[in-house]
Amino acid sequence: MSYPPEFLYTKEHEWIRVDDAVGTIGITHHAQKELGDIVFVELPKTGDHVAAGETFGTVESVKAVSDVYAPVTGEVVAVNSKLQDKPELLNSEPHDEAWLIRVRLKDRRETESLMTAEQYEAYLQEAAH
Repeated sequence: MSYPPEFLYTKEHEWIRVDDAVGTIGITHHAQKELGDIVFVELPKTGDHVAAGETFGTVESVKAVSDVYAPVTGEVVAVNSKLQDKPELLNSEPHDEAWLIRVRLKDRRETESLMTAEQYEAYLQEAAH
């Protein structure tokens, strides 16, 4: 699996793609693979605030419930409503159609501590050994 180079990644297996001052956030292919078949997603509402490093929702699979952490601080400006009816999209399209939320970034500098695709892939390799 190669990870999209235009995304930034967290050690908790979230990704963010920043366009201007808005970041689209999702979970990585690795995360969905570890979770197995995803059956439910709980997300914040538009207008809610999220804080970097803090939980903003959960992804439930047949195996477990997993928290999802915000890579940045900001205001939720969009929520992917498709996931209410089709949470399994996270298994098939984790880097595309199955984004979770969009956030207006409070401070873009927060992204400087995130990993590039190359760094994330190296992190996964290290964790596997």
